[in-house]
Amino acid sequence: QVRVVESGGGLVQPGGSLRLSCTASESIFDYYTLAWYRQAPGKQRELVAMIVSTSGPNYGDSVRGRCTISRDNAKNTVYLEIDRLNSEDTAIYSCAVRKFTWTDPFWGQGTQVTVSS
Repeated sequence: QVRVVESGGGLVQPGGSLRLSCTASESIFDYYTLAWYRQAPGKQRELVAMIVSTSGPNYGDSVRGRCTISRDNAKNTVYLEIDRLNSEDTAIYSCAVRKFTWTDPFWGQGTQVTVSS
C-alpha cells in the first residue's frame, strides 16, 4: 500500500495563486499517471490535472491556461499550481497516483482550498 499525503491547502484570496504538494511513500518516477482531482460541495469530483507517462500533462477545462502540474521524482512529489483563483476553485483537492494501467490508484486524504476575501 502506497501512502499519499497532500499539503498546501488553505484560505486564498480571489485572484491569488496556490501551490499544492502530493508526496508518496515510494518512488513514483515510473508511475503511469499522477493526478489531481477536486470536489466542491454538492458537485461531482472532477479532474484538475494529470501527468500521463506516455503522453504528458492534461488539464481540466475549468483550469486550463492557469494551471501547471509538475513533479519532482527525487522527492516523490507531484505539485499543482493554479493562478487567478476564484470562488469556483473552492474545493477539496485530492491526489491520485496510479502505478500501472490495470491497477487502482492510491488516493490521498485531500486538502481543503477555500477562495474567499
